[in-house]
Amino acid sequence: MENSDTVKLLRECDAGTKMAVSSIDEVLEKVCDSNMKKLLEESKVHHEKLENEIWEMLDRFDSEEKEPSAMAKSMSWMKTNVKLSMDNSDDTVADLITDGCNMGIKSLNRYLNQYEGAENSAKKTCKELISIEEQLCEDLKCYL
Repeated sequence: MENSDTVKLLRECDAGTKMAVSSIDEVLEKVCDSNMKKLLEESKVHHEKLENEIWEMLDRFDSEEKEPSAMAKSMSWMKTNVKLSMDNSDDTVADLITDGCNMGIKSLNRYLNQYEGAENSAKKTCKELISIEEQLCEDLKCYL
């Protein structure tokens, strides 16, 4: 039996992990500082690992993955490329990724409240994604 809130929450988390991986990929080649590059690569691995777990959970509910909205992806791409064309520096990358993390944290908390009927395993997964985003923000503070 499908738990609608569980599926909806997992699909939003899925879209969030994809958006995070895409955003990191977008800026990774522009990073000069080797420690910052390593930090972003590790965060990308954490997001991908969680994304795989989410896929498995969605599969158990016979639900498809969710792609980030075309508008969100377009706006992110545009903001990233405009900002980096004006200032192609590590602090600009840190600023962009931090903004993305903060938007993700806000959205995920909203979904956590909206889909309160979701199973505990889905809520735990969502909280884990929020934690990954919060940690990345914290780790990037020294580059701002």
